[in-house]
Amino acid sequence: MFSSLFSVDQTVADERGDLMSGVVPLLKLLCLTVIGSILAHPKVQLVPKATFKLLSKLIFALFLPCLIFTSLGKSVSLQDVLLWWFVPVNVLVSTLIGCALGYIVALICRPPPRFFRFTIIMTGFGNTGNLPIAIVGSVCHTSDQPFGSDCNRTGIAYVSFAQWVAVILVYTLVYHMMEPPMEYYEIVHDEGAEIQEIEEIQNVSNLSRPLLHEAEWPGMVDKETEHAKTPLIARIFASISGTSQSTFPDLDLSEDAAAGPSSPRSLHCLAEPKVVRRIRIVAEKTPIQHIMQPPTIASLLALIVGLVPALKAFVFGTDAPLAFFTDSLEILAGAVVPSVMLVLGGTLAEGPKDSSLGLRTTIGITVARLLVMPCIGIGVVALADKLGFLVEGDLMYRFVLLLQYSMPSAILLGAIASLRGYAVKEASALLFWQHVCAVLSLSFYIVVYFKLLKYV
Repeated sequence: MFSSLFSVDQTVADERGDLMSGVVPLLKLLCLTVIGSILAHPKVQLVPKATFKLLSKLIFALFLPCLIFTSLGKSVSLQDVLLWWFVPVNVLVSTLIGCALGYIVALICRPPPRFFRFTIIMTGFGNTGNLPIAIVGSVCHTSDQPFGSDCNRTGIAYVSFAQWVAVILVYTLVYHMMEPPMEYYEIVHDEGAEIQEIEEIQNVSNLSRPLLHEAEWPGMVDKETEHAKTPLIARIFASISGTSQSTFPDLDLSEDAAAGPSSPRSLHCLAEPKVVRRIRIVAEKTPIQHIMQPPTIASLLALIVGLVPALKAFVFGTDAPLAFFTDSLEILAGAVVPSVMLVLGGTLAEGPKDSSLGLRTTIGITVARLLVMPCIGIGVVALADKLGFLVEGDLMYRFVLLLQYSMPSAILLGAIASLRGYAVKEASALLFWQHVCAVLSLSFYIVVYFKLLKYV
């Protein structure tokens, strides 16, 4: 009898422990976020917006690269790269599933036609960078170390290992999916020589620009290219759908410009097909060169150092010649989690903007992203585990994979929206409400994940 009572008490204690392990890390992050919101609130404004933007740039250019380099460089080896292959693949899988789910949301909720693609991408692309790093850091910042003594370092290494895939997706899929709809732009000819585009959203100064645009990838909005705020793909492929090419004289798509009327016939036979030429032009106009930013460079350097044993022994370790240098980087890396959450709080303090997306679509995207996607993620990770794709016995590995399905839409989407001049207010409002609701959804699912990982 006493043994049964003891087992019941032990079960209750375990249940309470799981609950606290899932909720307490989020409460820590919530406290930091609330502090940031109070400091940046317009009615209080103890810290001006410019200071938060400078802090965001410090995170992006210094703190986060230091964290990525020290965590990934220490943890990775050639064998690890072969074992961790499913981490970046999972980012692709979660994005594809999310986009498919977003398409269903768009069909059911019927947003305004100009926001159909916006609904898909906001559902499909979750936060794979700063927020997962903050959650891993908070979960591991406990005395019991739920995922082992190297909990924090290995968790951040897994998150960092997937970031390069997310960055490529941002500058390819997301960049083009956030292209402004063609029908909402008026193209005016000036005596057939120039094209002027009247935009819905006018450029604003860097100081008055919302913190959302600088929160996760500072300077992205300033990397505006010639066709950043134009419906580029629609214009390039317009002639295929029957629109006259002369409507868009600034895009030279004709063969005659290169070949000329007197060119040999053989040159015309060797000319690339129209569709291929248009795809090439789209590829050339894609700003993929901007992926080489401090966090990405830090990931590449960490991989290079980690994969070469001699370099790794020279840089990392208590007896390494450069141990003093890596220790300095680790001190700087410790500022990432509090700084990220303070900036997030400052971003949320600006409040939601007026949105034309509609309440039904906003709720649909939020439910799909925060409630449906984690359930799908549990199934995907369980299937991958059954097929032997995951590192055997590594609970942190599985926890990071599950987190990739549980995040709200990436704050980076707000910067992309501003860069493309498309759905800027709608992105701001949607990101605000998603991050508010994510406090509850993440608390619930982290408790669920802790319970599920017990049975692995």
